[in-house]
Amino acid sequence: MTQLQSATRSVFRIVAVAEALSWAGLLIAMFFKWVVADDPHAGAEGGVPIMGPIHGGVFVLFVLTSLVAWRVFSWRLGTLALALASAVPPFATIWFERRVDRQGRLGVSAAGRTTVAAGQSDPA
Repeated sequence: MTQLQSATRSVFRIVAVAEALSWAGLLIAMFFKWVVADDPHAGAEGGVPIMGPIHGGVFVLFVLTSLVAWRVFSWRLGTLALALASAVPPFATIWFERRVDRQGRLGVSAAGRTTVAAGQSDPA
């Protein structure tokens, strides 16, 4: 794996988790705004004005990181489309990241990791 691929893999994995965590923060903020607040229409926005832009920024970062990964790892357009679609439902970026990592589309296949791990633990 090249240094560019290794860096892209690391950044993609971190941003995928960050996108899911920002979704969680936004959902919690919306819960407090719409469920916990006495009158959600009274102007008490809770944490939504804070978490909304944070989630939006991390969402855009995930889209950009997906485009970079598409180029670096030579993904098919279908894989890129699935990556972009995974940013819409909450927590789906983690599912997508694990799926492409398991399939070896992030530079190292699961079989390759198992072989390397077995070789390192072998007391030859």
